[in-house]
Amino acid sequence: MSDKKENNDGAARPAVQALEFLTFTLGKEEYGIDIQSVQELRSYETVTQMANAPAHIKGVVNLRGVIVPIIDMRIKFGLGNATYDQFTVVIILNVYGSTLGIVVDSVSDVIVLTDEQIKPAPQMGAAIATDYMTGLGTLDERMLILVDIEKLMSGPEMGLVATRLAA
Repeated sequence: MSDKKENNDGAARPAVQALEFLTFTLGKEEYGIDIQSVQELRSYETVTQMANAPAHIKGVVNLRGVIVPIIDMRIKFGLGNATYDQFTVVIILNVYGSTLGIVVDSVSDVIVLTDEQIKPAPQMGAAIATDYMTGLGTLDERMLILVDIEKLMSGPEMGLVATRLAA
């Protein structure tokens, strides 16, 4: 039995990779994160604040016996004061085996992007940190800022998730 897949015309075609992203909004901008990191979506609820925590770490919640840190992405990205209403969503993530939540203004949908629809992140120099961006996704008239949530949450200023290095 062969592992090769033959095309009808016999020509080799490069495989087009399609990735699924959960899209969410912060202010007027739309962002996307890899759907595989998403555990569940929840409405925003009151958190227990932690002393001496950075402003973007709102506190913690008890999620079925697991203490989950909650990060407000609007504050983290410096997008002004966060307001919490009926559209505010907490995206519960599993990042490197740790559970955490991010607060976003709203969740839009799940979209599929091919390699051709993902453009490299622009180089902005040291003035704007873009190392957590995987690129910009384009879908019709929409432009999404694609975020590497694992890189963002394991950054030194977050201190929430220890990265897993190959042993």
